[in-house]
Amino acid sequence: MTDESRTEFPPSIGVFDSGLGGLSVLRALREQLPGVPLLYLADSAHAPYGERSTEFLTERSLAIGQYLMGQGARLLVVACNTATTQAVAALRARWPELPIVGVEPGVKPAAAATRNGRIGVLATTATVRSERFKHLVSSYAAGLQVVAQACPGLVERIEQGDLNSPALRELVQGYCQPLRRAEVDTVVLGCTHYPFIRPLFEQALGSQVLIVDTEAAIARQAARRWSGPAPETPGGPLRLCTTGSVELMARFAATCLGWHDVPVTLAPP
Repeated sequence: MTDESRTEFPPSIGVFDSGLGGLSVLRALREQLPGVPLLYLADSAHAPYGERSTEFLTERSLAIGQYLMGQGARLLVVACNTATTQAVAALRARWPELPIVGVEPGVKPAAAATRNGRIGVLATTATVRSERFKHLVSSYAAGLQVVAQACPGLVERIEQGDLNSPALRELVQGYCQPLRRAEVDTVVLGCTHYPFIRPLFEQALGSQVLIVDTEAAIARQAARRWSGPAPETPGGPLRLCTTGSVELMARFAATCLGWHDVPVTLAPP
């Protein structure tokens, strides 16, 4: 990816994820800042991030950040728990003046909400293993029982766009089983893909379990950090691009978000 002149593009919020999951964050941003131009990049050609090395994720995140800035981004949202834990420090070091909002599993709100002191976390393998996640647990959930469940293969199934497939249901049931055995009463969705299948988690965990996700909180933080123009008229420009399949992204946006007329373009590899 190469930098481009930013003069051609309006000041915008740039958002990226390993694939389509960060669209859950983009949806919340559009609700929170309806007039602000938004640009989303799905790095689907290199998904999933959950099994990638720190070196790879850092290189990709820096390249994507450069590209989004070249497209007019004045604020960057890393809408991926894995990329945040592995690469957000490098992004902030490279561009110290650029507001950057990362995401992380909602351990803190889950710790405040639990009634029996047992919390479950569903996330990618890289997030569960990260030092940042361990720090969140030690900082906000010390003394509580935290059951961290890595969910390999789940992101790939969600990316296919069939959010009610038997194979996806089977994966969700399997990953929720250790949480049910531990009798957790609060579960954190620690990947931005997972809110798209929240109903499957609700069915697998039961109505007595509180599910915590963080898209709205991320959008509020981005709104606080945004210093660009905030037009009063809703429906600001929305651009979607992907390093993977344009057709798949367009279908996912239409089916899962109701965005039937939003153009999708191919981003540089």
